[in-house]
Amino acid sequence: MTGKRKYDQACAVAHGLDLIGERWALLVVRDLLLGPKRFSDLQAGMSAASPDVLAQRLRELQQAGVVTRRRLPPPAASWIYELTEWGAQLEPVVTELARWSSRSPSMPYDGPIGVDSLILSLRPLFDPHVAVGVDTRVGIRLDGQDFRVHVADGRLEVSRGEAEFPAATLVTDRVTLAALLWRHQRLSEAVKAGSAHVTGNSALLNRFLRMFSLPEPAAAIS
Repeated sequence: MTGKRKYDQACAVAHGLDLIGERWALLVVRDLLLGPKRFSDLQAGMSAASPDVLAQRLRELQQAGVVTRRRLPPPAASWIYELTEWGAQLEPVVTELARWSSRSPSMPYDGPIGVDSLILSLRPLFDPHVAVGVDTRVGIRLDGQDFRVHVADGRLEVSRGEAEFPAATLVTDRVTLAALLWRHQRLSEAVKAGSAHVTGNSALLNRFLRMFSLPEPAAAIS
C-alpha cells in the first residue's frame, strides 16, 4: 500500500482505518458482502468511482488481506473479486455503521442507491420485535436480480440467489422497494400501479415489509 496516507498508530481503530479507510474501500467491502463480483459489476455499483481508483482500492484491499481475486473455471473464465474469510468478518461493522448513520438528520434518503446497497439495508433496518414468532422465507427479485431472505427466531438472513419454496416473492425495482421500506407506501398501491408483482402469501409479505423501519433521527445539536 505504498503512497497511502497512514496513521501509523498503535491503535486498532487507527490501524483499521489504515486498512479500509480510504475513499470507496469500505463500499467495495459492502458490495462484496453478498458474494463475489466481477470488476464491471463493482463498477456498476460505484459509478462515481473512476476505473483507476476502483482498481487501486481493490489492489490495496488485496494487499491488506481483505479481498482476494480468482478466475472462474470455463466456460465463464472471468476474474472475480471476493472477500476473504477475515474480510467477511467486516459484515457486522458495515451493518452497525449503517444502523448508526441511518439516524443522521442529513441522511440523503432521496439519493441514488444500488441494488446490493438496498438489499443490505434490510439488515440494519430489521426490527426483531416485529418478527417474533415468524419463521418464513421470502424471495425478492430486484431489478432482475434474485435474493433470498429468511426470518426465524427474530433473526434475519439475506443472501444472493433465488429462494427455494418461498412463502411469497416480491418482484419490483429499487425506487418502489425503497418507498415500501422507507416511505410507508402500501404494497397494494404498488401492485395496482404495476411497479410491484407478488406471488404467494401477500398477507405475509405485508407483515414482512413491516419488519423494517427507519430509526428516529438523532437529536440535532444547535
